[in-house]
Amino acid sequence: MTEKETPGEPVAQRPGELTDDLEDLGPVACDEQGAHFVLILYVASLTPRSVTAIQSVKSICETHLQGQCELEIIDIYEHPSLAKGEQIVAAPTLIKKLPLPLRRLIGDMADQQRVLVGLDLRAKGDASDSRR
Repeated sequence: MTEKETPGEPVAQRPGELTDDLEDLGPVACDEQGAHFVLILYVASLTPRSVTAIQSVKSICETHLQGQCELEIIDIYEHPSLAKGEQIVAAPTLIKKLPLPLRRLIGDMADQQRVLVGLDLRAKGDASDSRR
């Protein structure tokens, strides 16, 4: 049941560069040392929210995963069958395929602490200790 494991062409934003076409963006791959993260970010073209999500997730990959991740960015308008296959109902959606367990983060990716918790890179109490 891994037919969805061979998605379309991966695309990602080059550092410091914005483009009007997601097809012009190149793949982002990191070295394979230690725990290897496989992330897929589904975006809706280059809307402001999508651009923010791309920048935020790339920043997390570069800062916190330092050579231990593979990030694939998929435009749901250019590849609707991939979005349907993954049951994407909103964009942006970030899926952590590996390491297990699989995680889905939907919506605003600007809050990096929330994304780090969702990726299991930081415990909930690390961001803000809200004991009752």
